[in-house]
Amino acid sequence: MKKRTKMFIGLAVAAIFMVVMLQGAFAQKKAPESMMLKLEGGKLPPVPFSHPVHTEKAKTDCVVCHHKDKDPKQPGGCMPCHDLKEAKNGAVPIKEAYHKNCITCHKEASAKGVNAPTKCNDCHKKQ
Repeated sequence: MKKRTKMFIGLAVAAIFMVVMLQGAFAQKKAPESMMLKLEGGKLPPVPFSHPVHTEKAKTDCVVCHHKDKDPKQPGGCMPCHDLKEAKNGAVPIKEAYHKNCITCHKEASAKGVNAPTKCNDCHKKQ
């Protein structure tokens, strides 16, 4: 093979590699459709949570819950900041954070006539 052809093939392979790597680096992390919000040692059953219901149907912005994430396109979980039992670095315990954020929002929505659960057993359903 000619030197020029080898160089062209090498550059093409490098370009394809870079495109694939950049796609992964800039891709937005897709939230799981549904998940269970469960706290170790919790007295009530875990809460089923649907991202599409909250982000698409209720039009809730991700930053409402993922308020401290450095990159809003790559949101993380709550536990890195919110401890299970005690306040740390100014962040309330996870149970208090969930209740404050979720119940406050649900009560505001309910006051506007939206069907949103506001009682404990509305979300914490026995399985």
